[in-house]
Amino acid sequence: MVIAVTGAAGYPGSHMLLSLAEAGEAYVPFDTARMLQRTTLGDRQHIIVDPLEDPEALAAKFTSNEVNEVIHFAGGGFVPLSIDDPLTYYRDNTLTAYTLVSACMRAGVKRLVLSSTASVYGVPDRMPINEAAPLSPISPFGASMAMAERIAGDVAAVSNLDLVVLRYFNLAGADPACRAGERGRPRHLIKVVAQIAVGTRKEKLQIYGDDYSTPDGTCVRDYVHVSDMADAHLAALKYLRNGGETVTLNVGYGYGASVLDVVAAAERVLGHKIETEVANRRAGDPPLLIADNAEIRTVLDWAPRFDDLDYIVRSAIDWEQHCKDESVQ
Repeated sequence: MVIAVTGAAGYPGSHMLLSLAEAGEAYVPFDTARMLQRTTLGDRQHIIVDPLEDPEALAAKFTSNEVNEVIHFAGGGFVPLSIDDPLTYYRDNTLTAYTLVSACMRAGVKRLVLSSTASVYGVPDRMPINEAAPLSPISPFGASMAMAERIAGDVAAVSNLDLVVLRYFNLAGADPACRAGERGRPRHLIKVVAQIAVGTRKEKLQIYGDDYSTPDGTCVRDYVHVSDMADAHLAALKYLRNGGETVTLNVGYGYGASVLDVVAAAERVLGHKIETEVANRRAGDPPLLIADNAEIRTVLDWAPRFDDLDYIVRSAIDWEQHCKDESVQ
């Protein structure tokens, strides 16, 4: 069995490749020419430039590489940018999903794990969020991924394609050995904290709102170490190989950390204070997002390895220091 990983040069995709390599799985990485210039991977020359605007061309790539399983990460994941530039997100997430699923059908791919997001839920009425919660996204990013899920789910329902959709919550941290991590514009708070910690971002940490209906007034998120996310995707493939039915699952730890909790964790790791200042709320930020992870623990027998906020923050800071040192060599 050969696994295609789309979006392989990006933050989650690069960690997925590490997880697959450690498990001894055969895989072929795909990504766009633009992302190849930003990848953290040393073997970028082995990444196939994917034709994600052309289902027939992508299907041909799958066939020539004997692909029969796909893990799909390609797309954008920055909520504020999706609000400023929604068309790009509908293209990169929704239309790309259409192309990907179409190619799977043409190439006879049997199993698909679709990487999705908790942003599809919007602002749910209840916490923690279980998979039966209605989808009501409040950003183009969330809406584009809800559409991608619908495309894959509708096709799986009437075909031989077996599907797992994984809605992960806030990815954070980096590979413990600093082989991969998040580059470029930060998606979430912990990346910003790490940049400030190592001095590559020389400003106070912006806290976007301190008057939310949360215990300390700041937004609360279920932060998931990126390597645990990758392990969940591999577990999903194994579940499908063993005859598992199409299912949608949350990937999270089942509890949240506020902005101030993250600051406190970073201060414990660093041994000194981080300067902060309160700014206006950002559009598209729900006050609270916490996963109900009972289903993934049961269905996939998945258990995280890095479920510790201090460890997640430390790994992010170590990665930023690695990038800083690399840039001055």
